[in-house]
Amino acid sequence: MGGVDGKETAMNIIVTSRHFKAHDSLVEYARRGVERLTRFYDGLIRGEVILSFEKKRKSVKKAEIILSVYRTRLTAESTTMDFHASIDAACAKMGTQLRKYKDRLHQKDRTTVRKVREKL
Repeated sequence: MGGVDGKETAMNIIVTSRHFKAHDSLVEYARRGVERLTRFYDGLIRGEVILSFEKKRKSVKKAEIILSVYRTRLTAESTTMDFHASIDAACAKMGTQLRKYKDRLHQKDRTTVRKVREKL
C-alpha cells in the first residue's frame, strides 16, 4: 500500500458504504484521509471507514472512522451534508484522539512504548 509522502503503511484500511454504492474517488479520498492519521501515531494496526447515507433526513451523509491501536479502539464520527466534509471532520476528531492516546501512553511508562514499537 502506498502511504503519505512516499512512506509505506502497514495498516489495513477497509472502506464500507451503507445504503449506497460509493464512487472510487470517494473511497480513495477516505483511504488517504485515514493514511494521513499516521502523522499523529505510527502504531495504527487497522482502520475502518463507514460511510452511510440517510435519505430520511434531508440527504444527510455520515462518516465514521474506527482505528485499532495497541490494546484499544478509537472511534470518531461526523455528520454533514457532504461526504468529503464528513470525512475531513471525522479525521480531525480522530487526530485529536490519537494525540491524547499517544500522550497517555508516554505518561504511563516509557518502556511500554518501546514494547509496542518492537511488536509492530
